[in-house]
Amino acid sequence: MGVSVQVASFKAQQTMIVLRRQLLRLLRLRNLIACTVLLILLYILRTRQELDFPKLQYGQEHALAHSKSDHFVPRSTKKIDWHDHVLIQHESERVGIGEQGKPAFLLSKDKALEEELYSVNGFNGALSDKIALNRSLPDIRHRGCKHRKYLEDLPTVSVIVPFHNEHWSTLLRTAFTVLYRSPKKLIKEIFLVDDASTKDFLKEKLDSYLEQNIPKARVIRVHNRSGLITARLAGAKEATGDVLIFLDSHTEANVNWLPPLLEPIALNYRTVVCPFIDVIAYDTFEYRPQDEGARGAFDWEFFYKRLPVLPKDKKNMPEPFESPVMAGGLFAISRKFFWELGGYDPGLDIWGGEQYELSFKIWQCGGRMVDAPCSRVGHIYRKFAPFPNPGHGDFVGKNYRRVAEVWMDEYSQYLYKRRPHYLKIDPGDLTAQKAIRTKLKCKPFKWFITQIAFDLPVKYPMIEPEPFGSGQIKTSSGNRCVDAKDTQKKDKITLSPCDSNAGRQKFILSWHKDIRMSSQPMCWDVPESKPRSPVLLYSCHLGGGNQLWRYLPDTKQFRHSSGTCLDHDEQTFELFVNRCDSQRSTQQWQVAYNKQALDKWDDIQTVVTGPLPYEDDIYT
Repeated sequence: MGVSVQVASFKAQQTMIVLRRQLLRLLRLRNLIACTVLLILLYILRTRQELDFPKLQYGQEHALAHSKSDHFVPRSTKKIDWHDHVLIQHESERVGIGEQGKPAFLLSKDKALEEELYSVNGFNGALSDKIALNRSLPDIRHRGCKHRKYLEDLPTVSVIVPFHNEHWSTLLRTAFTVLYRSPKKLIKEIFLVDDASTKDFLKEKLDSYLEQNIPKARVIRVHNRSGLITARLAGAKEATGDVLIFLDSHTEANVNWLPPLLEPIALNYRTVVCPFIDVIAYDTFEYRPQDEGARGAFDWEFFYKRLPVLPKDKKNMPEPFESPVMAGGLFAISRKFFWELGGYDPGLDIWGGEQYELSFKIWQCGGRMVDAPCSRVGHIYRKFAPFPNPGHGDFVGKNYRRVAEVWMDEYSQYLYKRRPHYLKIDPGDLTAQKAIRTKLKCKPFKWFITQIAFDLPVKYPMIEPEPFGSGQIKTSSGNRCVDAKDTQKKDKITLSPCDSNAGRQKFILSWHKDIRMSSQPMCWDVPESKPRSPVLLYSCHLGGGNQLWRYLPDTKQFRHSSGTCLDHDEQTFELFVNRCDSQRSTQQWQVAYNKQALDKWDDIQTVVTGPLPYEDDIYT
């Protein structure tokens, strides 16, 4: 059905609503003649609507609603300014530790406590405790957001926050900022879903604090450690709001964050909306942007990736723009649509793959997903994961197999080609999930990959070009090799005695023009391009910038995009970049390279996708 027909249908429905209200008013006044006329008009409109405006196809844009719907329908198309200008002015004047999202630091006397809490949280919990729960944040939205208006009639919200052994102040700050920076009438309830925490203060003390200070929030307890997916489902089952908003347990909602998430859902309940995720530094709690927009995607090993915003969407900023895959931890979805899709697949265990499963279902089964630039929520990216995972075997592999078998059709082969051991994992019973796909008449994965994620295969080919080289990277003498000893802490890479069995000494000069570990997506990165700057390991972002390298077989040098070359100290075995000098033996390296691929170096185009991918780091 065309847009013009949809708009006509909407206008007819709105006219009927107005006439019904007028009829009720006239009945109270006992004006029987006018009532009779209105009844005739209602009958004509109703008949015409049934003849001329058939029911909307599943997944089409329907503007503001069905007359017999059981989901939220706005009663007005009027738009208003939802900003709390009094609060915004008050926050702009605040000063103190961490205020305005500025970096903060503890005194030396607090060092012992800082180290203790850092070790159990993966972030600076001691510093968090010094910062106000409602600290002021910088308004870093697109300038167009400050004057945007939204529907005056918006749906109510149930906020669901799963947590496991979360730090006290970061958990409370999540709940507090949701209420503090939201129109009170829109927040119906906040569920903090406790996934079998063992910290004492997350028991009775938490219940009592919420009852006295945040009465709209309460704890739902999952008594056996079950993981992210089960915890979210537990909250969703209790929810009564029109819209479910899922957040992580160490987040901060920013100015006027809620209306931009809700309006697209009010206009079409099958739209799912994600906020921009800003970075809260794990050490200083500085609040800063991650980027100014990117579209969610994945590679064929199911690592979360990002694609550039399309030119048409850049031109329309800050309008919401479509994104193929959600980051997974922060998003808003109509409660009705969530359960129409069957919620999360309950067969997914602990964590992993749930963002792909839900994203594929949304798109393939008649919905759409957008990122809202005017909604910003900060998230702490832990330095390391402090919690052990339960002994459930390769639950991530099992989850990926379930998602691939149900939703990816023939494209699943590209995942299995890179992870052949997944084929040996029993995915469990898939009958119910496949029945949902059949019932909802969901589109094939080929439609998703060609119509929605159409540029993904260009950036992440199903069959990758050959690498430029691979294996150990040896000094000119051949007795020392580049070694990635500690990837968890992202330390400098160094030189160690060569060991052919050491996986941490195996690297790939990938077609992305970066140098990455063979075993995981960690790449050589040079944050500072000055002489003797160390070479670090960092999450790969498809080459470019700090991660762009080229091997020069004639001089046996690795040249960085900054114009410097890989060098080392023969005494300390430190690696760094230095001014290129083809005569220096410390800049000469042995590596098994692919001459045919290197000859085509300039013909291969790569794309830079920017910063860190988001991860559900409660459980990773």
